[in-house]
Amino acid sequence: MANMNMTLASDPAPKQTAAPTDAATGTSVGEGLSERQQEVLGAVLKLMVAEGDGFSVAAVARAASCSKETLYKWFGDRDGLLTATVRWQASKVRMPTLPQDKLTRDSLESALTGFATSWLTVLTGDLSIALNRAAVAHAGSGKSRLGAIVLTNGPFAMRQRLAPLFEAGRAAGLLSFDQVDTACRTFFGLAVADTQIRALLGEDQRPDAAEIETLSANAAASFMRLYGRD
Repeated sequence: MANMNMTLASDPAPKQTAAPTDAATGTSVGEGLSERQQEVLGAVLKLMVAEGDGFSVAAVARAASCSKETLYKWFGDRDGLLTATVRWQASKVRMPTLPQDKLTRDSLESALTGFATSWLTVLTGDLSIALNRAAVAHAGSGKSRLGAIVLTNGPFAMRQRLAPLFEAGRAAGLLSFDQVDTACRTFFGLAVADTQIRALLGEDQRPDAAEIETLSANAAASFMRLYGRD
């Protein structure tokens, strides 16, 4: 495409406005994306709900009322668009921050509960379910890199973002573990359990907000029993 980097007059460069702020971390939910770019990624997710990941860049352009040239300029190729979409969806999970004062067992357990609550809320939503179904459908097929994109920018990235909290807990004498990666995987297993797979397989009854809070609190308490130091 000779004009790949040319933006049409109908799609001026977006004004970089402040993205929504994550209440738990104070970081940008949109990771620096403009409101217009977030609208485009929202259109991608809606297409996934309707069609899986078999959509074209042209379909995204139509759904988002913008040009293909603009999409290529902002996100690169189709994989770049998918990567940005996955990162944006993952960024909706509120990450805990270390308390300003001394970390205590209660504040650590509360932080873990809050993270799990936000994560399960995002995971069980229609958009995440559609995204993960599409990723699983083509994983290992060679037809799409969506599976690898979701794995890298979803659970792997989430683990990296959460690891400092576990390290801080160990440094404060509240947790005992040899490998932070093992501790993270254990907590993820306790928090997600079979909730996501049941939703992916089409179970109609998904946990409501109250049930998610209970599941999350139980996961955090179980983790502290396994790894906590008295």
